[in-house]
Amino acid sequence: MSLFVKKPLSVLMAEASDSEKGLKKTLGAGSLVALGIGAIIGAGLFVRTASAAAQNAGPSVTFGFIVAAIGCALAGLCYAELSSSIPIAGSAYTYSYATMGELVAWIIGWDLILEYAVGAATVGIAWSEYLNNLLVNVLGMGAIPYEWCHSPFEHSVDGLSHGMINLPALFIVTALTMLLIKGTQESAVVNGIIVITKVSIVILIIVFGWGFINPANHTPYIPPASTFTDHQGISHNFGGIMGILGAAGVVFFAFIGFDAVSTAAQEAKNPKRDMPIGILGSLAICTVLYILFAHVLTGMATTEDFRTNGKEASVVFAINKYMIGYGWLGKLVTVAILGGFSSVILVMLLGQSRVFYSMSKDGLLPKAFSTLHPKYQTPYKANLFILILVGLFAAFVPGDIVGDMTSIGTLFAFMLVCVAVIVLRKTNPELKREFKTPWVPYIPILGIAVCGAMIFGLGWTNWARLFGWLALGFVIYFGYSRKNSKLGNPDKQ
Repeated sequence: MSLFVKKPLSVLMAEASDSEKGLKKTLGAGSLVALGIGAIIGAGLFVRTASAAAQNAGPSVTFGFIVAAIGCALAGLCYAELSSSIPIAGSAYTYSYATMGELVAWIIGWDLILEYAVGAATVGIAWSEYLNNLLVNVLGMGAIPYEWCHSPFEHSVDGLSHGMINLPALFIVTALTMLLIKGTQESAVVNGIIVITKVSIVILIIVFGWGFINPANHTPYIPPASTFTDHQGISHNFGGIMGILGAAGVVFFAFIGFDAVSTAAQEAKNPKRDMPIGILGSLAICTVLYILFAHVLTGMATTEDFRTNGKEASVVFAINKYMIGYGWLGKLVTVAILGGFSSVILVMLLGQSRVFYSMSKDGLLPKAFSTLHPKYQTPYKANLFILILVGLFAAFVPGDIVGDMTSIGTLFAFMLVCVAVIVLRKTNPELKREFKTPWVPYIPILGIAVCGAMIFGLGWTNWARLFGWLALGFVIYFGYSRKNSKLGNPDKQ
């Protein structure tokens, strides 16, 4: 069989008409912008902003947000074209299978597994940090001992405590997996309340925190280029252009979820007009909020704060230390963030199981992963395997490492989506497209370049982790998937 056998578009379109028949065109530009804002503002902003400031860019983390937003906008336009042309589940995995063949589809599917798994683990670790904050500053209880809420590869800033396992992170991942197996879904009302709460918190911090900005913390705004080694012994490019690119790759995590807008292309009233407004509008609004939030946060607290005592639950730390009289805001942020983080983990675990399900249906992963529970009708075996995978990351790997792995995995996926648009324009020019990416191939090429620059800024350690993950994927593909592919081995079906 060919390594680049493609899934025929006719098959995909038939599946789309069967599985997604009857989607009504009910979403206008305003609804798409609201959808995007709700999907974008999440865990990344409250955790990764301080990490990027401490390790990469200082106050100029705001420029990192701009670079990340540009990369998202360019890739988002490509996502919109593909989702309106191939309206079926599977996202970038499906697009790659149809345009560039099975091997590339496997690479992107395996990459999406990395994105969702370490993404859920990253948010689980952040949930653990804010749980400790809830116990101490809201409930007045004692903190969970350091060794039971940190990975074995971490030690405290003073060097007196060493981690063993992150039990709270493992707990929340396990609990939400059990909910998914039972088929529990988020209520639209509850989800709406969480979205409104997240946006409100960001605005409150910006408005009330602005008066507590210390201009000295913003001098110089772009630190001179240097190398910073954190207390775990990991080196980072700090300051200058490389610092900003590195910060862009780190805070890119805060934009993950924006492609939810592109998946609604089939339900847009006027895709040609509404999709670019929905994608670019939601990104523009969130980017402005992110820049103002980062400007206030880095103005209230020093870079050194985020490297030491303010490293964990950084937003609440800054509020409690510098915003005298606003302790209520710190408590509100803690409670709301825990709820918001839980919903993000749930969505990521759900997305992970759907990637497993799609790849299993195609024969690229064992059939067990597409087996449905006899009572709950959920892919429970996939959920349990994912629990093991995500649980190991959450319990035993530091948050900064898994966060950067999520960013680099997603950036790589975005680059392949940009390539897919160019390929599909050449190979299937007659395909009906509800939305067309403007100025092809220039927009996709720019998307590849900007996302590639952010990958470059994340440094060689993250490149090595990505290549290591892909190498493991190749072993599985050539050892199992190629022999069991339904498309590549029709005689075995």
